[in-house]
Amino acid sequence: GTGKALAMTVDCNSKYVFANPEKGAMIAVAEAARNIVCSGGEPIGVTNCLNFGNPYDPEVYFQFVKAVEGMGAACRKFNTPVTGGNVSFYNQNPDGPVYPTPTIGMVGIVEDMKNRMTLDFKKEGDVIVLLGEQRNDIGSSEYLNKLKGVTHSQVPYFDLDEEFNLQQLVAQLIKDGKVNSAHDISEGGLIVTLLESAFFNNKGFEVSSNGSLLRKDAYWVGEAQSRVVVSTDAANVAAIEAEASKYGIKTTVLGKVTATDVIVEGENWGAISAWKNNYDTAIEKQLAK
Repeated sequence: GTGKALAMTVDCNSKYVFANPEKGAMIAVAEAARNIVCSGGEPIGVTNCLNFGNPYDPEVYFQFVKAVEGMGAACRKFNTPVTGGNVSFYNQNPDGPVYPTPTIGMVGIVEDMKNRMTLDFKKEGDVIVLLGEQRNDIGSSEYLNKLKGVTHSQVPYFDLDEEFNLQQLVAQLIKDGKVNSAHDISEGGLIVTLLESAFFNNKGFEVSSNGSLLRKDAYWVGEAQSRVVVSTDAANVAAIEAEASKYGIKTTVLGKVTATDVIVEGENWGAISAWKNNYDTAIEKQLAK
């Protein structure tokens, strides 16, 4: 009967932590907080599960120390004390240790269920707006790793203060009722975020890079942090842009929500239902090989 709700998430990208233990752990905390904020909640606390190899290996111990330092810095920034957790060492085999994996579990409070937000596009014609700046960065991305076979690369772009400002902006826009959906960009980059936002209601989208000079792969599948995709009524776009400027956050109108088809840079990629089927059946198809 309080009208309140809990929001919970678990996050960590071990590739990022391997590339840069301090920044990678910061990103794990930041992404967890970003997920809470995008659901309409306020992050309030963290638990963790820190998974590493043999701490007597200097490289592993370095990873552990820097990951804890990064986690601590991010938790202080987002005011999310670590209330508990555990450390698991010696996670390795003859081929070497696991990637350093400081998994973050975060809880938040949605003060008023009327402000609860979801990631799915709601209706045809809504304008799709990117909050945050696109970067010429494909470091540690799924694209670079899985499609190009590059297993070692730099951590994606991340700035803690920029991330904090973005989250404050998103929280304010949700509270003011200016957005109809909000979904953060993480693994897979912008195009995966758009597809995931379209799946639930089988809505399509029409988007373009607006003549950006960034390389195409960085624009669509790069995993630079501190970006959120929102959808909104056309009448709210100017207000969103004005609010974003107060926080020093760049905005880009990407396009609009459509009835069924996915259209990228003027090219029709087919119905969203086909993409959703590929997404939903990917694991079973892999196991059937």
